[in-house]
Amino acid sequence: MSAMDTIHNDESREPAFGFWRRSYAMLVKEFIQLRRDRVSFAMIIMLPVMQLTLFGYAINTTPRNLPTAVLTQEDSDLGRSILKAMQNTAYFRFVREVHTVAEFDDLLQSGKVLFGVEIPRGFERAVRRGDKPALLVAADATDPVASGSALGALGPLVQSALAHDLHIGDPPEMPFEIRAHARYNPAADSRLNIVPGLVGTILTMTMLIFTALSVTREIERGTMESLLSMPIKPVEVMFGKIIPYVLVGFIQATLIIAIGIVLFGVPVLGSLTLLALLTTLFITTNLSIGYTFSTIVQNQLQAMQLSMMFFLPSILLSGFMFPFAGMPVWAQYIGEGLPLTHFVRIVRAIMLKGAAMQNLQYDTIALVALMLFAMTVAVTRFRRTLD
Repeated sequence: MSAMDTIHNDESREPAFGFWRRSYAMLVKEFIQLRRDRVSFAMIIMLPVMQLTLFGYAINTTPRNLPTAVLTQEDSDLGRSILKAMQNTAYFRFVREVHTVAEFDDLLQSGKVLFGVEIPRGFERAVRRGDKPALLVAADATDPVASGSALGALGPLVQSALAHDLHIGDPPEMPFEIRAHARYNPAADSRLNIVPGLVGTILTMTMLIFTALSVTREIERGTMESLLSMPIKPVEVMFGKIIPYVLVGFIQATLIIAIGIVLFGVPVLGSLTLLALLTTLFITTNLSIGYTFSTIVQNQLQAMQLSMMFFLPSILLSGFMFPFAGMPVWAQYIGEGLPLTHFVRIVRAIMLKGAAMQNLQYDTIALVALMLFAMTVAVTRFRRTLD
């Protein structure tokens, strides 16, 4: 072997621990890059914490203390005992007392209460005469999970009320009956609950992603400089990017509702015009939030991550998957700040209850407020980019 071959072999020989040194260098590089990517690091920490907290504390498949209204047409000892027995079950929480059937129906239709109890006039006297009168319990069954367990507790409460006020133990035949009326979804068909909620869920996911990628895409492609050099105002840029997706979202919503009607038999009892207007408002609200995200992050990956961090609590705390009324108070406060919460109420009320605008004022105002807030933040942050 010549001297030149020996020198060549020495140069091409793998240095000691060369593989591990290079791997360690790449390992250090990735940790440094991860530390600089704050959004990704926040996702690593926040997602498991958020999921554990929401599923452990906020999600309750057996809701308690459900808001209930009472229509009392007489003030009697037996009536008060029945209401007290219902409250003691921990399923019912009496929040309103009304005096007309119209108020009673309006509270159920607007979603302000989930149950309504009507004690008719002359109820106690009819019981003592043996006429076997009826006590009406109306339930908003658009969410069968929320109403089912509470309606199942009505049987034992009859026994407790009778034993206390009529001084009897376990009668073979009840002196009065409780008529439970599950309104809006008497068959407890889960499709009637899920399909309207899917309209809002799918729109939230797609609209957030569309606009969250809008500004970051311009930055990554290098076209943001050209955009900034144009004589255009931040609000004009935002509207120019949002309006095309409003049409896309409207087409999506129309497609989902049409499929729900044709394939799953979901009714639309309310005004289609009102549903279209409020769906457009909901779409614009989500697009504004997505645009705000695009002004916060630095690349498309971060935009996707931030969108998913917003989407997860939206789907869990909106009342789409789990009963909203069964969540703890702090989770309900968070849920009230999410557009999906208000739209799920709106779309179910219009499609299943035939609700009108006067029944939906609170949720409509909430969506407008969230939209204006998101637009203000987006324009402010984009103006800083221009400066």
